[in-house]
Amino acid sequence: MAKKFIHPYIPNSVPEVQQEMLQEIGVENIDEFFKCIPDEQKVQGKLDLPDPLLSEAALKRHVEGILARNQPAGNMINFLGGGCWDHHVPAVCDEIAARSEFLTAYAGEPYEDHGRFQALFEYASMMAELLDVEVVNIPTYDGSQAAAPALSMACRITGRTEVLVAVSTAPDRLSVIKSYLYPDIKVNLFDYDSDTGLADLDDLSARLSDQTAAVYFENPAYLGYFETRGRKISALAHEQGALSVVWTDPASLGVLNPPRAYGADLTCGEIQPLGIHMFMGGGRAGFIGAPDDERYIKEYPSRLFGIAPTTHREWGFGDAAWERTSFASRETSKEFVGTASALWGITAGVYLALMGPEGMRELGENCIKRTRYALNKMAGLPGVKAPAIGTHFFKEFVVNFDGCGKTVAHINAELLSRGIMGGQDLSQVYPDMGQSALYSLTEKRSREDIDCLVNELEKILSA
Repeated sequence: MAKKFIHPYIPNSVPEVQQEMLQEIGVENIDEFFKCIPDEQKVQGKLDLPDPLLSEAALKRHVEGILARNQPAGNMINFLGGGCWDHHVPAVCDEIAARSEFLTAYAGEPYEDHGRFQALFEYASMMAELLDVEVVNIPTYDGSQAAAPALSMACRITGRTEVLVAVSTAPDRLSVIKSYLYPDIKVNLFDYDSDTGLADLDDLSARLSDQTAAVYFENPAYLGYFETRGRKISALAHEQGALSVVWTDPASLGVLNPPRAYGADLTCGEIQPLGIHMFMGGGRAGFIGAPDDERYIKEYPSRLFGIAPTTHREWGFGDAAWERTSFASRETSKEFVGTASALWGITAGVYLALMGPEGMRELGENCIKRTRYALNKMAGLPGVKAPAIGTHFFKEFVVNFDGCGKTVAHINAELLSRGIMGGQDLSQVYPDMGQSALYSLTEKRSREDIDCLVNELEKILSA
């Protein structure tokens, strides 16, 4: 009789342990648990899987072999952005984020508070100063999961069930917005000028109505350019009793007016640029900023931290307006508050404290200078159109390669073989743009990096 296989990492594979559990439950075998599943929907026979790795050493060697196939952005010259950017992460951000009182906390909740409430309050305060608002929430999953709840907040505030969203919205974010708001809130799109990227105000005006709860646009836009008509967009929304909701990159706010300055009622965005590694796209967290108005505060779905004096004549930090959250009442809460990204809020707070106003200004200026230098250099390549859309840019711009007779996929593959990560391929997302790519220039890209990119592109396009 063949000996039954016992997996070294799965205690339940021990026959005696299995039998004891089955007796306790009151069934004879494991198959009884799956009687409700029709036989034709069950896999017959063994799965086509490799043999298990039975030793820790073999498993470690296997996993390290898989990881060795990765191409870390830090080992290459990286021009890939589009929502997760290769910004510099100061060492102190990693040091604080790795501390046990912060790192091990589920949903940011340690079993005892070692300053987390104060750290998150300080983060929210600095973000509020950067955004020129009074209220900022504890971070959500990411910037997209901040944009969608901000729009649902606007619907509850206005009592309406339709929103207008710019066509130029980041595709992934637009998908999240539609999924999040469906089916209770209708999402309509308004157009933009294909040359400048600016909102089509005539189309927006035609689509606005007394049923519109909010107008949503992004500045800087997903394709890198500045939306210079923000004040007009907000004014058109307000004329119809709607709110203006703006998604912004906080890295731009050292040089760009915050959305509130041009009429935004709610501001949302992504804090990954603020001292957080890309982590294969996973180092993400979102924010929602609002005025100190009870109409807005009561509609926040996420946690808010405040400060108050204690009976011991000290300052205390804790949840504000707790009763509106799903922690307080699942039945009456505004929305469900799930696992938050509190660790990244603390990390972003460290980054903002380190940078200060002057540092944020320098960050923005460096991004703009590098973008302008790269744009001018790439525009000189034969058959290349740079920029392909827009006029004024922050840290990204669109490059079109239709005149070169080569696809973005081919160009990126060639660049990758030369140690360069090219721009994000837009040909599938925006087919009307042809063979276009979105190039990202953060403060980490040097003049030498850009010259290297241009030189290699010249060789690829001429081959």
